[in-house]
Amino acid sequence: MSRAGSEGRTLRETLREPTVVAAGYFESYSVVGLLAVVGVLFVAVAFGAGRLLRPVVPTPEKLLTYECGVDPVGEGWAHTQVRYYVYAFLYVIFAVDSIFLFPWATVFAAPGYGATTLVEMFIFLGFLTVGLLYAYKKGVLAWT
Repeated sequence: MSRAGSEGRTLRETLREPTVVAAGYFESYSVVGLLAVVGVLFVAVAFGAGRLLRPVVPTPEKLLTYECGVDPVGEGWAHTQVRYYVYAFLYVIFAVDSIFLFPWATVFAAPGYGATTLVEMFIFLGFLTVGLLYAYKKGVLAWT
């Protein structure tokens, strides 16, 4: 047989090495897979035990639609003010803004990034300010 290098191994031995490396590579994934299976089994056993242990006594009152303690009367359609969704949307915008401020503060402290990150953050805050002023001008922020 021919030699595959100065180590004294044959070509066949050299070609077997990637399978050994692949076995070690997939061995680490087997731990993750086993943990996922154990997690799924844990949830399935918990739900199964809950189903076996709970009392099942259907009554007409239990089968009614329940909405915050109010008896269902009339149609299921109700008018909802759009402004509540606008307030929620504005909250999400400013929550995202605060999330971006923390990484900005860490990069701002790094040497060599100070002026660039400061300009970028003021541009970002400027866009948010323009959006807030637009919402204020349109009367979205007026609680009526």
